[in-house]
Amino acid sequence: MKMDTSVNVLGGRLELCSNDPKTGFFRDGHCNTCAEDRGSHTVCALMTAEFLAFSKYVGNDLSTPRPEFGFSGLNPGDQWCLCASRFLQAHDEGCAPKVRLEATHARALDIVPLEVLKQHAAEAQG
Repeated sequence: MKMDTSVNVLGGRLELCSNDPKTGFFRDGHCNTCAEDRGSHTVCALMTAEFLAFSKYVGNDLSTPRPEFGFSGLNPGDQWCLCASRFLQAHDEGCAPKVRLEATHARALDIVPLEVLKQHAAEAQG
């Protein structure tokens, strides 16, 4: 798999999303992507109880631990590389989490308009 260039939605270097829990299509902590990433796991989002409940409701339970897959489950406050289409769906339903623009891959823009991402932008990390 050939990784796409690590550029964020603002045109800069893609920053780390999370190493705890380890996230990303490549499980490298970044929202990197490639042609094989059919879900476009490109949006670095800060989990909320509301979003986790929504995701579970629409069929993607991110909060229940799945040790057989090395997944401990997400909690409010965790950062995670979301599928861009799931983020857009949550936006349309009024429960989108905050996003870290600096850690959101530019390929997210293939699905989510920059204006929508900016509406949900979290404070820049120091």
